[in-house]
Amino acid sequence: MADTSWPTCSRILKGVILDLCGVLYDSGEGGGVAIPGSVEAVKKLKASGLQVRFCTNETQDARPSFVAKLQRLGFDIAVSEVFSPAPASVAVLKDRGLRPHLLVHDALFPEFDNVDTNNPNCVVIGDAAEKFTYQNLNEAFRVLIELEKPVLFSLGQGRYYKETDGLKLDVGVFMKALEYACDLKAEVIGKPSPVFFQSVLNDMGLQPREALMIGDDLVNDVGGAQRCGIQGIQVRTGKYR
Repeated sequence: MADTSWPTCSRILKGVILDLCGVLYDSGEGGGVAIPGSVEAVKKLKASGLQVRFCTNETQDARPSFVAKLQRLGFDIAVSEVFSPAPASVAVLKDRGLRPHLLVHDALFPEFDNVDTNNPNCVVIGDAAEKFTYQNLNEAFRVLIELEKPVLFSLGQGRYYKETDGLKLDVGVFMKALEYACDLKAEVIGKPSPVFFQSVLNDMGLQPREALMIGDDLVNDVGGAQRCGIQGIQVRTGKYR
């Protein structure tokens, strides 16, 4: 049976939410490369009068740094248009009075400059790349296992993503290891969290039916958006298989 929802969506569409890695560019050495046609696509979307936001689980760099990288690749993008897990996690930590042990990429630490990390009572894990060593994972495990009520925050739950030299394991793999070792369930900040998607909608002042999410991850991008009532489209770039 034909899907009749798309024409209705197009008539009421007021905003588009774009994933970054795998949709607009492939990350990698030298800042990565823009996916053919993506720079022009963003320009056309913005010229159309639609609101455009960028929703990413990028946790290997602070927002100003990876926005500057994308600008060098030719994208019309501002820091204020980008929603990523690290700033969202900082807000949660401060609201709940938590002090994190950080297992994140070195480049992400500036996002946590104003967060108390002394005597940690929770763990925050992001895509730490080469810092995902046995020693560092074991240190995070020890923090959690010694807490009466352990709290683990994961900046996303992706299984893998694509860089210019191939697929790479994402944070979700290591999140699952800590969940298993500590017999707990991580709190995911970032896609596919409904709270994360709602923060983007709130910024645009839109209802879910008025927005469209475009991503390369069927579960975290498309599925996460659809669970919030947002239409979702999967592109055949990035991690798509």
